[in-house]
Amino acid sequence: MVLHIAPEACFMKRFERQHGKHYITADIESPLAKIKMDIHKIPFEPNTIDVILCNHVLEHVEDDQAAMREFNRVLKPGAWAILQVPFFSPVPDKTFEDNTMTDPAERERIFGQRDHVRKYGKDYATRISYAGFEVMEDDFVTIFSDEDLNKFGLQKNEIIYRAIKK
Repeated sequence: MVLHIAPEACFMKRFERQHGKHYITADIESPLAKIKMDIHKIPFEPNTIDVILCNHVLEHVEDDQAAMREFNRVLKPGAWAILQVPFFSPVPDKTFEDNTMTDPAERERIFGQRDHVRKYGKDYATRISYAGFEVMEDDFVTIFSDEDLNKFGLQKNEIIYRAIKK
């Protein structure tokens, strides 16, 4: 089963064709999602999910560590998740978060967007590992030409973070 958090419309039809009823979309508020859920409390039994796709969500949630532990809980052993987050230059060494910061303009200045609650740093892979995952950092985008990067909407230095349940 593939669990797609905050599904991007551009992927949904393709994934539904490929995985059929085994493709589940979930979001706390989006009308695109089949299931309404909070990733801090995923309503699936342990060891039931094969893949989780979660792009640009963790920077919005109150406790990214709790959410990642939930991902680990519901994934089958050996299963994996793609956990992408934005990185804003200059990328700090350590992720910065401050839950007392509530002013949207200040959040945008500090975190890069008004609804973000943290700015991820170079320690992101380590943060994923704290949830019990083995982390693979894939820089495969370096094989693409600038034309292909633009065509596929990829960043030249983007790293794909794959979290594998041990």
